[in-house]
Amino acid sequence: MIKYYNHEGAFTLESGAEIPGLTIAYHTYGNLNADGSNVVWVCHALTANSDVEDWWPHTVEGDGFLDPGKWFVVCANILGSCYGTTGPLSVNPVTGEPYYGDFPLVTMRDIVNAHRALAGHLGIGKVHALVGSSVGGFQALEWIAAEPERFNKLILIATEAKASPWAIAIDETQRMAIEADETFGDRNPDAGMAGLAAARAIGLLTYRGGEGYDITQQNAAGFDIFSDSHRACTYQRYQGEKLCRRFNAYSYMSILDSFDTHDIGRDRGGVETALSKVKAETIVIGLSTDIIFPPEKMKRLCGMIDGSCYREIDSQFGHDGFLVEHEQLNKILIPFIAK
Repeated sequence: MIKYYNHEGAFTLESGAEIPGLTIAYHTYGNLNADGSNVVWVCHALTANSDVEDWWPHTVEGDGFLDPGKWFVVCANILGSCYGTTGPLSVNPVTGEPYYGDFPLVTMRDIVNAHRALAGHLGIGKVHALVGSSVGGFQALEWIAAEPERFNKLILIATEAKASPWAIAIDETQRMAIEADETFGDRNPDAGMAGLAAARAIGLLTYRGGEGYDITQQNAAGFDIFSDSHRACTYQRYQGEKLCRRFNAYSYMSILDSFDTHDIGRDRGGVETALSKVKAETIVIGLSTDIIFPPEKMKRLCGMIDGSCYREIDSQFGHDGFLVEHEQLNKILIPFIAK
């Protein structure tokens, strides 16, 4: 069941802007043990929500590495999203109207500071394991850079310590698609939906990559070029429309902007210096066909964290492999998180 934390007083962002009346939506699974030593905090990816059981199949169950019978699992919806935490469609208490395009820039550090506020509200001190995949990994790395003593274990999946020019270029291409929709900027929740669908289709190309598409989107036998649409074409349109049913263009833009601020080395002497302070036992997991965070980048990240180990999941589904290959993931992480 979704829960809400209402932060007392204004929440000050890195920019100096303030969010009055900040609300954070979150889920918990399992029970906190007597000494508070069984907390596993999951940081979610781009358009996911705080309900890990919903978006990460076969992980929050008895045979999964997030077994609620053993662990007290916590996940908070990120700032700027539209799944219960304050974002662009939330009502600004100052104006009495939704923020829309007036929602302030939120950095990855702001998102983590909101997690820290929630952890304080829940009475959580030490965290046994911090888990982050993709943009969730951005949050995990930022948090452990801020509080290296707080975590026993760190699990990083398909992520990096600083947003790369390649990843930022992908985000900018998606922003261009949204901004090309002439309705974007209108002060209503349905603004920019055609642009959002196109942005999602662009993003999917990088999530799956060519191999994944070639496996799953071949035309059926008897395909007629004069009367049928290519399966790959209908898939792209379907996925764009599917996101539009559950998200909005303003939140998508907000999160893309937050993505691009990610740099754990900022004001900490650089990435390597920030990572040198990590004390948690760390595992870094790459995906064999990921083109956003390819294995060579993941190995480089692993090499910058003292004592960390690298494992690789063999998948035909690119970056999305971390959502698909749950059997491989559980096999790697159940022993790591339990020992």
